[in-house]
Amino acid sequence: MAARSDKCTMFLEHMSQYILKHLPKAEYSSLLNDFVESEFFLIDGDSLLITCICEKLLKPGQNLHFFYLVELYLMDLINKGGQFAIVFFQDAEYTYFSAPELLPLRTALILHLQKNTHINVCTQFTGCLSKEWKMFLDENYPYFLVIADEGLNHLQTHLFNFFIVQSWSVRVNVVLFSGQTADILRLYAYFMPSVYQNQCFFKKNEKVIQNAYRTLLRQLKNHRVFALEPLFKNLTSKHMMEEAYETVCLLQQVWPEGSDIRRVLCVTSCSLSLGMYHHFLENRKETTAKEETNNNKVTSNCLTLQDAEDLCKLHCLSVVFLLHIPLSQRARSRFITSHWIKDTQIFFRMKKWCEYFILCNTNVLEFWNLNLTHLSDLSDEPLLKNITFYYENENVKGLHLNLGSAIMKDYEHLWNTVSKLVKKFKVGNPFPLRTTTLQFLKKNPSSIKDSSKEKIPNLGFIPMSCQMVDKFSGDILKDLPFLKSDDPIVTSLVKQKEFDELVHWHSHRLLSDDYDRTKSSFEGKTKDPWVQKDLQKYHRFQRLYGNSLDPVSSKLIVTQDIKWKKNFKEVKSKKTHETKAEIIARENKKRLCTKEEQKEEQKWNALSSSIEEEMTQNLSSGLKNLEDFLKSCKSNSVKVRVEMVALTACLKAWKEHCQHEGKATEDLNIAVQMMKRIHSLMNKYSELLQDVDRHLIGRCLKYLGFDELARSLYTDQDVVDDKKNKKRYSVGIGPARFQLQHMGHYLIREERKDPDPRVQGFIPDTWQRELLDVVDNYESAVIVAPTSSGKTYASYYCMEKVLKESDEGVVVYVAPTKALVNQVAATVQNRYTKNLPDGEVLCGVFTREYRHDALNCQVLVTVPACFEILLLAPHRQQWVKRIRYVIFDEVHCLGGEIGAEIWEHLLVMIRCPFLALSATISNPEHLTEWLQSIKHYWRQEDKIMEKRMASKRSAGSHASLSKGYVQIKQSYKVRLVLYGERYNDLEKYICSIKENDICFDHFHPCAALTIDHIERYGFPSDLALSPRESIQLYDAMFQAWESWPQAQKLCPENFIHFKDKLIITKMDARKYEESLKAELKSWVKNGNIEQAKMVLKSLSPNSAYSSGNMLMKFPLLIEKLREMEKLPALIFMFNITHVEYFAGSVYRFLKVKQKEKQSPKAHKEVHDKICRLQKLEKSIEKQKTLEEKSQKKPRILDQNFILEAEYNCLLKSLNKSLEIPQDCTYTDQKVMDAELLKTVFDRVKFERKGAELRCLARRGIGYHHSSMTAKEKQLVEILFRKGFIRVVTATGTLALGINMPCKSVVFAQNSVYLDALNYRQMSGRAGRRGQDLLGDVYFFDIPLPKVEKLVKSKVPELRGQFPLKITLILRLMLLASKADDLEDGQAKALSVLKHSLLSFKQPRAVEMLKLYFLFSLQFLVKEGYLDREGNPTGFAGLVSHLHYHEPSNLVFVNFLVKGLFHNLCQPTNKGSERFSQDVMEKLVLVLANLFGRKYIPAKYYEKNFYQSKVFLDDLPEDFLAALDEYNTKVKKDFASFLLIVSKLADMTQEYELPLSKIKFTGKECEDSQLVSHLMSCKEGRVAISPFACLSGNFDSALLQPEIAKSSILRMFGITYGQAPILWPKRYDSQGRIIPLNAYALDFYKHGSLVGITQDNGYVISLSLPLSLSLSLSLSLSLFLCLFLSVSLPLSHEFSEFYRKNSFYCFDYRLIMLNISHFIFAL
Repeated sequence: MAARSDKCTMFLEHMSQYILKHLPKAEYSSLLNDFVESEFFLIDGDSLLITCICEKLLKPGQNLHFFYLVELYLMDLINKGGQFAIVFFQDAEYTYFSAPELLPLRTALILHLQKNTHINVCTQFTGCLSKEWKMFLDENYPYFLVIADEGLNHLQTHLFNFFIVQSWSVRVNVVLFSGQTADILRLYAYFMPSVYQNQCFFKKNEKVIQNAYRTLLRQLKNHRVFALEPLFKNLTSKHMMEEAYETVCLLQQVWPEGSDIRRVLCVTSCSLSLGMYHHFLENRKETTAKEETNNNKVTSNCLTLQDAEDLCKLHCLSVVFLLHIPLSQRARSRFITSHWIKDTQIFFRMKKWCEYFILCNTNVLEFWNLNLTHLSDLSDEPLLKNITFYYENENVKGLHLNLGSAIMKDYEHLWNTVSKLVKKFKVGNPFPLRTTTLQFLKKNPSSIKDSSKEKIPNLGFIPMSCQMVDKFSGDILKDLPFLKSDDPIVTSLVKQKEFDELVHWHSHRLLSDDYDRTKSSFEGKTKDPWVQKDLQKYHRFQRLYGNSLDPVSSKLIVTQDIKWKKNFKEVKSKKTHETKAEIIARENKKRLCTKEEQKEEQKWNALSSSIEEEMTQNLSSGLKNLEDFLKSCKSNSVKVRVEMVALTACLKAWKEHCQHEGKATEDLNIAVQMMKRIHSLMNKYSELLQDVDRHLIGRCLKYLGFDELARSLYTDQDVVDDKKNKKRYSVGIGPARFQLQHMGHYLIREERKDPDPRVQGFIPDTWQRELLDVVDNYESAVIVAPTSSGKTYASYYCMEKVLKESDEGVVVYVAPTKALVNQVAATVQNRYTKNLPDGEVLCGVFTREYRHDALNCQVLVTVPACFEILLLAPHRQQWVKRIRYVIFDEVHCLGGEIGAEIWEHLLVMIRCPFLALSATISNPEHLTEWLQSIKHYWRQEDKIMEKRMASKRSAGSHASLSKGYVQIKQSYKVRLVLYGERYNDLEKYICSIKENDICFDHFHPCAALTIDHIERYGFPSDLALSPRESIQLYDAMFQAWESWPQAQKLCPENFIHFKDKLIITKMDARKYEESLKAELKSWVKNGNIEQAKMVLKSLSPNSAYSSGNMLMKFPLLIEKLREMEKLPALIFMFNITHVEYFAGSVYRFLKVKQKEKQSPKAHKEVHDKICRLQKLEKSIEKQKTLEEKSQKKPRILDQNFILEAEYNCLLKSLNKSLEIPQDCTYTDQKVMDAELLKTVFDRVKFERKGAELRCLARRGIGYHHSSMTAKEKQLVEILFRKGFIRVVTATGTLALGINMPCKSVVFAQNSVYLDALNYRQMSGRAGRRGQDLLGDVYFFDIPLPKVEKLVKSKVPELRGQFPLKITLILRLMLLASKADDLEDGQAKALSVLKHSLLSFKQPRAVEMLKLYFLFSLQFLVKEGYLDREGNPTGFAGLVSHLHYHEPSNLVFVNFLVKGLFHNLCQPTNKGSERFSQDVMEKLVLVLANLFGRKYIPAKYYEKNFYQSKVFLDDLPEDFLAALDEYNTKVKKDFASFLLIVSKLADMTQEYELPLSKIKFTGKECEDSQLVSHLMSCKEGRVAISPFACLSGNFDSALLQPEIAKSSILRMFGITYGQAPILWPKRYDSQGRIIPLNAYALDFYKHGSLVGITQDNGYVISLSLPLSLSLSLSLSLSLFLCLFLSVSLPLSHEFSEFYRKNSFYCFDYRLIMLNISHFIFAL
């Protein structure tokens, strides 16, 4: 046994180290992804319990505060879209036997969550290794498990480790409770993914794990015996359960009418514990008598029975207080700091055990009227101490206070019930409460917590005289406290120099801004020939790139006198009369058409014989050539002839095919092609058909068995040639079913046939014409339409309008990613050319990395952050006024995690009309309404400005407008344009591995639904069925219900929109689909549940989810797609390393395949040919030399010709040998000529991944992710669009608008980022319009429950985020006070403040933002960045230009102002010219503490390392002291702000639990003097949650933001996340330090990427060696050294380091120059 225990201990330690090894790989990320509802996940209930119980502000024994913390956490998850279940394992209960006070709390928590909330709480599983648990996971497939990494003791920690390892083994990821943080929309935590290695670990050690788990359980069960024996002697846990059961049953007899759980637990636990304590004392006497011990010693460490009675009386009174006193009064309770004496411990432990046993017996009370509402408030130990303290210290001194009649009556009732339940001895009377003199509480000089010391002084606001303050928050100023002008805080303000962003103080040169500091490409005039050459190459490539995106010829734009029309209407076709010129033009056009038609006829006559012959030999190949001709043909009469030839060939082929017995049902492709021809003829050219043509069509229909359709077409129809075998030719099914089932993707889409004069090249749909009307009317619009539906055409129409209007107007196109910016810019440059004045260009680009022609172009393509820079730049406002239209692509990024607030700022700041495009917004109406409210604001502002300009003009001044600029009155209307129909159907397939082969099973979308989902939500709005899937649904419904009343009505042949219809359109099929959905929904609604279940079950795929490492079969998947002609394909993954690796794995697979095909001597033959070629080259060179010497003698010339001929022949043979076989590459060599391919390849010649990408491309493979350079991504994009590359692995970079349509999309990696939104964005790439009528989506290595969730989940609504930051407010004040046009600048700043999406229609949120705005101004004034008039001062510019890094930017400037950097950066010796290495390391240490902060899980402290110092040291003492001083000031200001804001709180909501909504309100108890005395602490409890007050907390707790987040009044909507505090240390819920990662400092010291990857857990991208933050730290280090002592060089070590790693630092050099500009200027 001992050996087994040792082995178990060793494995437990091994398992702990294994988990610890994976901690640094944990990614700190958002659990509930952008825009969408979350994945289904699990929460370990015991981890939740210990996380909340360890909350610093929670005092032991305060149950209600604990339940508030639990519900607050869970409610936050639900509000963020979390879908989860909580699991409490039965085995986990054993870990609490050493801490019995937690046993009743755990049991009450389980009961409360089950009875009082809607959360799914699982308690039926014994442990994580049980078979039942494994089945549960297989059925529900949670994406991750939230669990603690550390328990209350080492045994509980081991139990958690088992849970973690088991979860990994079944592909469930792990999320740690430790280190979690949250904002308004998201929850961030350490995410530890399940990888194949984890699954192998469990499989390898499965038996050992099982044995170790059983051994651990035995140890835990022994703990229960050891815990119970000292208290209950020979009474086991089973006996105690029986005793508790008897007590509860006895109470049922005493209180037959039922009661509240608090009363029940109070009387039963008191009676049972008194009985058990009596038994305990009796046993103790017997034991001590035997040992001949003294009676005094017997009672020295435990209470007498009388003392125990007194304690129970006090407890009963405290419970009565809970019943009668509302939370508003309890929150004022004084807090006793004294502890219980040691003698009470045994009785209290016994009482907790009794409470636990009674709560475990609540199931026997099912048929009793037991109210379980207040399970969360069963006891209150701080209140019990308060009552005890009164009776022990105040009552005995003569302070006699009455209880009040109601409390006294209830107390007597409870105690009398206890007396009835105790049978073993007689219990005393209810009064007096104290009958003994023993003091239960220890003596303490300051037993009552002093509330006066806990009060936060209300600082008040510094008065400001500023228009922005008055306009935005003037309505609330009267209610706020303000400081007097002689207050020390006001008088101590240091007057700073006013900030001016125009010029340097010493050189008077223009000071740069964020725009200037962005790297410029080709901007400005230059005569440098190399620059000119690069510029030409750039434009040449842009046209090439643009042509691959949009293969149209470039259009020359000429500026016209455009009159923008209101309510544009199409030109009427009829006119009253024609002019002579119009008649001539019409005749000329007619002659040209006739001439073109003759040419088309000649062309067809030349090709017809060869195509007809090919169709005879190979129908499909011949039809393909015929369709190629049809695409280029413009004559309708010729097209009819061609289609009739094709129809005749199809009929002939069908007859031949059917003459072979049994073949008719096996291949219907010929029949499909025949009907496709008939559809085309009847739909497009019906008026051109002759009788003979209709006769042939009728015959074809007869042969197919569609007699009714044939008769409807031509009544006098000949019979089929072979009457006897008529059935042989029939397809065997009705025409409607045939069209839906076999040619659904060929069904004709309803398209308008009337051209629109505004559009050339295609006929726009109705909704697209509405977009054109929007632009023509100068309106704004929100456009929601599926991917590839053509919504971006309106963008180019808008650009063309503005380009034609003048040379001054600007269109800004805002794209979310750099890749999309490059794509749109190239498209614009390819589409349009325009002759512009000198210095002006048509298209410019502005991103954070580079810019060119941004402010001298007419079409600017940019990212949101850069557009925000221009809009907020005070001295760029003249350019901003030139903007005529803004186009926002992928506007759903407004709800994203990164940069969402910037999208908000842009939408509220622009004055001009806009187009907002997206494919995935679920609440577009709400978004449109919000945007319309913004336009109303701008209408009012424009009216005010127009009046002001009119008054100026009347006064004689002239308004300045740019030369050539046309001023047009805009509309303020915002239209919503919705279009939901995809051009291509999408069909989904589940991939599985059977017998080492890839298999595809069709996934019907309805298989994702459940009866509950249909009942609650119906069918998702975008859950579309293909026509084939509609037929499958009908067949399933028909089979599931034999007597289905609507079966005949919904039969395809009888359906009202199909009956006797020759051409079934896509719209008809959609109506059929909707009818079937409505019918199935009615089944569920009318109670036909079983039939509906059968339908859904029959539609579910049969394939089981393949276990193991499926990705190893990835190359086989691609091969299978090639065989099925499903390429080109995009394969989406969510890990950059995997994207590159699996692209390489396909490449290696093809190379191996080629090698296996080659002969063993192939390599030697190639080598021999190369050697022979080299020899021939030498011989030819030698012959040339002889030729020159011999003056071209005939014999030598002949020899030379022979050698050259041999050389060419051998070279040709070598190329053939080196040629890649067609089945060993996916590329299509025919689509690109060698010169174009060379041009594309040459672009990446010097890129880091250039060689690799070229090798992959030659095999038709590529990869695409965000870490690639623009040139590398463009190579893949161009070659994929051209068809040269046909397989691309990619991350989500392709999901946001990148134009890379394909035939198939494969999801090959499960991830938290694979959500409903990304699924729709990515799957939308499948099906190339104009090439594919059907798109295929494949799920490879994605669990079936996840597939079902993706298919049925809605894209959730866009929700606003907290819109303000202190630095943003500073930037707005800069704009308002320094803009070129002050009125315009103020209007824009106010628009940002007033129109956040968060506060739209939320008046309380508006008030909150106004107060936060005032707090921010106070902070900025105190720090010296603003004066009291709102003008920027001091280092305001430096702070605002580092706005990405709040609060680090504020702390950095604080250090700078205090001179800390000057003190640090001193040369080694006086007169020395170098900094020491120690100085440089300290400098990097400081900057690493400020920027690029990356935390490591707290438990990682236990690990040993190889070469890195993983944990970042604290700041140097002087920096740390300065940071503490800064943080203290901010804490006091923010706490004071919260005190002021508390006046707005709705306290009725603060008195209820967040999730269960249980209210703790009621009339305050006024008739009890004791209650009034005990609950008299009103001061210092204003801004803190009343639940937190129960643990004795005051407002002063708000000065500890790291632990106060759960204590702030929750209705605020504001947390310390909005305070600009930079914590030097962070702690998790268990009080452990969460250390900062020292990756930047380590890399500076040793320069090893391997080291920081191996030890620091810093995952380095294969293409991007260092992160942005590391670049910033290094660049800042360089800057500071250069600035602080310009004449002094760096240390030798740093200089060498920077030289070697300058590649990593380059991006931020310009930002550093920005900082230096500001410091020199100030």
